[in-house]
Amino acid sequence: MPTTGTANGQGGVPGGGVPDANASTGAAPSSGVPGGGLRDIVQLTLPAASAYLSVLRTATASLAARGDFTLDDIEDLRIAVDEACALLLLSAAPGSNLECTFELSPGVIQVGVTVLSVDGEPPSTDTFAWTVLTALADEVSSSVSTDSRVTIRLRKRRGVPESNAVRENNGYSPTTADPQTIKTQWTKNTGAPNNGPVGAP
Repeated sequence: MPTTGTANGQGGVPGGGVPDANASTGAAPSSGVPGGGLRDIVQLTLPAASAYLSVLRTATASLAARGDFTLDDIEDLRIAVDEACALLLLSAAPGSNLECTFELSPGVIQVGVTVLSVDGEPPSTDTFAWTVLTALADEVSSSVSTDSRVTIRLRKRRGVPESNAVRENNGYSPTTADPQTIKTQWTKNTGAPNNGPVGAP
């Protein structure tokens, strides 16, 4: 049977992860980071299917809230993680898992989502979904391992306003980097409710 894990040690996430009957979660012990802070690593493994993304959205919001991120930052991060997973699921190998790692340090959350891909190709940066990622996260990158595992990494800092200037990422320049404009267009394109992704709890 799948199991759930909780964070242990100093700086661990109180109350553990987000339990789910079909998902496994785990958390690594905290470790020191430069500047005297602590870093927590939380790992979730879910089936590579869109039906399980609500679990990941809930976990993302919960961890960001525990890091004292603003409500706007939490919503931005939820949408960004959702879009990153949607991009990866397009080429996910049948029966594979979606692996998500959160690295929490003071004022910063780094998220990495990985899936075994059927084509071993990185996600296209010339899409609306990538525009959402680059607008709502402070840093976005992608990589492919030798065994065709594709990873998208996001970095979000607490309380740092996004620039309204055009942002360049991996050679792609979205037409706007204003988060509210991106969220409004994302809602219009997908039919999502104004307060979150489709099916978001």
